[in-house]
Amino acid sequence: MDPVDVEKVLSELTLSEKVALTAGLDFWHTVPVPRLGIPSLRMSDGPNGIRGTKSFNSIPAACFPCATGLGATWDAELLTKVGKLMGEEAKAKGAHIILGPTINIQRSPLGGRGFESYSEDGVLSGTLAGHYCLGVKEEKVVATLKHFVCNDQEHDRLGVNSIVTQRALREIYLLPFQIALKMSSPGAIMTAYNKVNGIHVSEDKFILNDILRKEWGWKGLVMSDWYGTYSTSTAINAGQDLEMPGETKWRGYALEHAVSTHKVAPHVLDERVQNVLELVNLAAKSGVPENAPEKGLDRPEDRALLRRTASESIVLLKNEGSILPFDKSKPIAVIGPNSKISTYCGGGSAFLVPYYAVSPFEGVSAASSSEVRFAQGSYGHKELPVLGPLLKSPDGKPGYIFRTYNEPPSAENREAIDERHLLSSNTLLMDYINPKIKSETFYVDMEGTFTPEDSGIYDFSVTVVGSGKLYIDGELVVDNSKNQKRGTAFFSSGTVEVFGSKELKAGQTYKVLFQFGSTPTGDVPGREGSVFGPGAYRFAGCRRVALQDSIAQAVELASKTEQVVIFAGLNSDWESEGYDRENMDLPPGTDELISKVLAANPKAAVVIQSGTPVTMPWADEAQALVQAWYGGNETGNGIADVLFGDVNPSGKLPLTFPVRLQDNPSYLNYRSENGRVLYGEDVYVGYRFYEKTEKPVLFPFGHGLSYTTFTRSDLQLTTSKDNTVSLSLTVTNTGTRAGAEVVQVYVLPAPTNSINRPPRELKAFKKVVLQPGESKSVALDLDKKVATSFWNEIRDAWASEEGTYEVLVTGTGGKEDVLKAKFEVEKTAYWKGL
Repeated sequence: MDPVDVEKVLSELTLSEKVALTAGLDFWHTVPVPRLGIPSLRMSDGPNGIRGTKSFNSIPAACFPCATGLGATWDAELLTKVGKLMGEEAKAKGAHIILGPTINIQRSPLGGRGFESYSEDGVLSGTLAGHYCLGVKEEKVVATLKHFVCNDQEHDRLGVNSIVTQRALREIYLLPFQIALKMSSPGAIMTAYNKVNGIHVSEDKFILNDILRKEWGWKGLVMSDWYGTYSTSTAINAGQDLEMPGETKWRGYALEHAVSTHKVAPHVLDERVQNVLELVNLAAKSGVPENAPEKGLDRPEDRALLRRTASESIVLLKNEGSILPFDKSKPIAVIGPNSKISTYCGGGSAFLVPYYAVSPFEGVSAASSSEVRFAQGSYGHKELPVLGPLLKSPDGKPGYIFRTYNEPPSAENREAIDERHLLSSNTLLMDYINPKIKSETFYVDMEGTFTPEDSGIYDFSVTVVGSGKLYIDGELVVDNSKNQKRGTAFFSSGTVEVFGSKELKAGQTYKVLFQFGSTPTGDVPGREGSVFGPGAYRFAGCRRVALQDSIAQAVELASKTEQVVIFAGLNSDWESEGYDRENMDLPPGTDELISKVLAANPKAAVVIQSGTPVTMPWADEAQALVQAWYGGNETGNGIADVLFGDVNPSGKLPLTFPVRLQDNPSYLNYRSENGRVLYGEDVYVGYRFYEKTEKPVLFPFGHGLSYTTFTRSDLQLTTSKDNTVSLSLTVTNTGTRAGAEVVQVYVLPAPTNSINRPPRELKAFKKVVLQPGESKSVALDLDKKVATSFWNEIRDAWASEEGTYEVLVTGTGGKEDVLKAKFEVEKTAYWKGL
C-alpha cells in the first residue's frame, strides 16, 4: 500500500469522490478510490484486544486485562509494551487503525463501560494512554483516542446532554486527551455519542475546532463513533472528518447537495478530505496491505507478556497476618461463582474471542503441587452461561454444528446451504454472508450433544434478534419465537431472556438442537431498527442449584481446609456497553456465600473480579482481599501467580472504592433525566471529592499492598530556569521479597489560590522494581506551570497563581512515610495549549 500525494490527489478528485471519502465503505473500512491510488483502510475495536472485522466466527485474538486493570499497573513502560503488541495484533488482523484506547473518566461506579477506561484521574489515564499509543506507533499502526468527550454513561447515550462547567470539562474530562495527545500525537480521535452543553460533540465546533485543532494544534483525523453522526453540513463544518460506519447516512448525495447550495464551503470539504488522505499516508507506513487476510499470532512471548500484565494489574487490598501468599505444597479449596468461569473481559464492543482463556480454578490447579478441591457456593451470572462450549460436535470436538437453510424447519426435503463448526453460542450474525441465501429470511439449525456431570434440573434460555427454539432430545424446552419482549441484549436490539427447564441425569448424553430464524422471523418491538442485519442469538444453560445447600457445601469444605480462596465478582453480563449497572452490589447470593465462608474460615482469601467498584459488606471480616479485574487470556494464571507468591503484587487502585453507592459524588446526578445529566460534582470527581468532604471510603485511590515493605526518603526539589520542578528521592525495599513500588506525586494548592480546589491532585508517578534490601534513586520532573494550574473561566485560560505549593510523595502504605516539600510560583501566569 503506497502513500499518496495529498495535494495532487486532492486536486484530481471529483466532488462525488471527495464526498465518498468522508464516510465509511462498510462497518470496518474506508472508501477506496482505485483510479487515484487511494486504498481502503481497515479499523478494528481495541480497548483490550484486536477483534478484527468479524463478529460471526471471528479469528481469535490476544486479550489483555480490561483498562482499569491496565490502569492498576501504574506502569507506563509496561503500557508501551502492551501498545506494541496491540499494534502487532492489528497487523495480524490486517487493521491499520485501532479503535482505542478509551480514556473517559469514571465519574460513577455504575458506568456500563467503566471497565474500558483507565482511571478516575486524568493524569494517570492520560499518561498511560500516551504510552499505550507510543507502543502502537512503534508498529506504525494508528491509535484512536476515544470517546471525545464526556461519554461517561450508557443510559440515553446517543442523546443525553452532559451539562458540565468549563472548569470541570478542562480539568477532568479533557485532561486525559490533552496529556495523551501531547505525549504521543496519535493519528485519530473518535467523537462521543452525547451532547456537551447542548450540542452533540460530533457537531461541536468549539470542541472539535477551537480546542482540538486551534488551541491544541492537532492535525489528525476526527471520526464518529459508530452511528454517532447526526447531521450533514453541521458535522462537516464542525470538523468531523469521517462518518462511520458505512454505508453513509449523512454524507453521499446529501453532502453533495450541501456543497452545491453553499451549506458547506468547498474548502471545508477539502479540509475533511485532506485529513482522510493524511490518515491514508500515516496508515501506509504500517506495511499492512489493503484488504489483508486475518490471522492470529499467539506466540510464546505474547503469552508471557499477557501473563505479566495480568499479574501486575492485581491489587492486594488486605493481607492481615500475612495470609498470602499461599503454600503450593498444601491442599487448597477453591470456592465461588467465578472459579471455573474465565471472566476475561467485559461486554459490548470490547468483547472478543480469545486464543484461550484460563479460569482461576485452572490457574490455581496448574500452580498447586497438592490437592485442589472445589465447591460452587453460588452462581454469579446475570444471564445463564452460554451452552456452546459445553456441547460436543459429532467428531467429539467442543462446540456444535451450524447448518443454514433457505426453508423453515417445517419444509420437507430441505437442504443445507452452509455447514460450519462453532464454539460460542452467543453470536452476532451481522457479517454472516452466504451467496446461497436467497432472502433476508433464512433459518439455521445448530446441533450438538451435552453430557452433564451432575444430575438435576437444568435451566436453559434463549435470547435472539430473530426467533429461536431450543430442543433437548426432541423436547421443546425454550420457545422464543412469539410474543417477544425487547431487552438489553445485543445492544438493546434483542429480546429478553426466555427460560425453560428439564431434568437431566449425570453421564447421559442428550441431543441439543437450537433452531434459529433470522431477523424478519421475530416480532420483538422495534426490530426494524436493529443494526445487526440477519440477527443474533444466544442459547445458554446450567444446572439449577439450591442456594442454601450449595453454600452449606462450600462452608463445609472451607471449615475442613486450611487454605481457602473464594473467587467472586461480576462478568460481561453485568458490565457491558449498552447499559449501566443498577447498583454496586455483587450478584445475588454472593455476599451471603462470602460471609458464611469467612465465618467458617476467617483466613479464607477473597478474590473479586470486576471492572469497577463493588460493595463489600463483609470487608471487615476478610483478612485477605484481592481485586483482580478482568484479566484477559491469562486471567487464572495471573491470579495464581500472585496468590502463591510467584509474583509480588504491585497494583494500585486507579479509582476509589466507596463504601456505598450513595457515597459517590455523582450519586444524585447519574443517568439521563429528560435528556440531560448534570455533572453536579464539578471538579470533585473520585478521590478529589472524598478527600475534600473527608468522607470515609472502602479503599482509596492509589491503594495497594505488597508482600514486602518499602521506605521512601531523602526527597529533594530543585527548580530549573525552564520552570521544571525536579524531584529526587530514595526508595528502599526493606522486606525479604523482590517487589515493585509505585511512587505517587501529588501537589497541594497554594493557600492563596483564588478559588476552591481539591486538597491534592496527582501530577506524576513512577514504578520502580527493587530486590530485597536494595535502594534506588528515583527522579521525576514536573512542569511547574502545568502542575499548579486550574482553569480560570473568566480568563478562559489555565491559571498558575503565585504562591507556595506543597508536594506530597506517597506509595505503598498510603499515609505512612509521606514525604513533603515546597516550591514557589513567583508570578501568576495564564496559558493555553498542550
